[in-house]
Amino acid sequence: MPIARPARPAALLLSGALLLTGCGSGAASDAASRTAVTLDNCGRTVRVESPPQRAVSLNQGTTEIMLSLGLADRMAGTATWTDPVLKSLAKANAKVERIADNNPSFERVLDADPDFVAASFVSTLGKGGVATRDQFEKLGVPTYVSPSDCAGKDNTGDGDGARKTPLGIDAIYGEVRDLAKVFGVEDRGERLVAELQRRMKKATSGIDASDVTLLYWFANSDSPYMAGCCGAPGVITRSLGAKNVFDDTHEEWPQINWETVADRDPDVLVIGDLTRKSQTAESAAKKIEFLESDPVTKNMTAVKKKRYVLLSGQAMNPTIRTVEGVEQVAAALREFGLAG
Repeated sequence: MPIARPARPAALLLSGALLLTGCGSGAASDAASRTAVTLDNCGRTVRVESPPQRAVSLNQGTTEIMLSLGLADRMAGTATWTDPVLKSLAKANAKVERIADNNPSFERVLDADPDFVAASFVSTLGKGGVATRDQFEKLGVPTYVSPSDCAGKDNTGDGDGARKTPLGIDAIYGEVRDLAKVFGVEDRGERLVAELQRRMKKATSGIDASDVTLLYWFANSDSPYMAGCCGAPGVITRSLGAKNVFDDTHEEWPQINWETVADRDPDVLVIGDLTRKSQTAESAAKKIEFLESDPVTKNMTAVKKKRYVLLSGQAMNPTIRTVEGVEQVAAALREFGLAG
């Protein structure tokens, strides 16, 4: 499942304008003499008394936001990586210790002496994850979970949850603004949001994909995880006016058999190009090899016409890279002659 997953390569990188590490004296002045920040986050009130100086990010999504906000010098550790870091953030990322490639132990996180802990997924800071939010907060460490994994979403089941309402890109912008507020760098947050909005507008300008059907395959060739209607792939699909062939399910990443996939016969296959190795067919190359050799899938329209769009895992999760997903799918549809 994609959360036990979180992951994927990026063809389009965040603009250099997003890497704000070189803000010089602004870092100290932004955070100086600030009163406590209180946030309503995923059903609980989070109070951060002063701008964090030793933050730990437990998922790549929150990590790349912090790095994009120029906060590497205030990060004590990162964990759970599914893709290479954005090239524009590599220099800043090299300054921050990677305490684990996947979920670290609670003890390992505490060894980093954090004063703030952030995660992209409810499951990361829930039972069976790194630790619960209560466990951190009993030690005086405030926690934050990406609103995109809570708002309008039910995470009580065994899978990756189900969306009651479709995720909107504003939830991702809201996360940027929340973290910028926590660290006392609100101006940087607004600049980052403005750049993401500019890119969204440019990618979707003049495009009409209303006759195009898409399918999003995250991972696993045996019991494949396909995107339901309403997560990050839904943001991509709706922004382009296209249709997801599995928009009749509100599950985030349902496992769907290949016979059903072939029956839906999408025009384009959007596939995760993952660098992790936890399931079958993680890389795009392995996925394409399977699609073109399996008797059930090799006669699908998208396979015969080789209409593949390769996305990073982070672009298929609700992160700032979802904008990258919109850019890449839009560019591919134009290349395939399927959109205006």
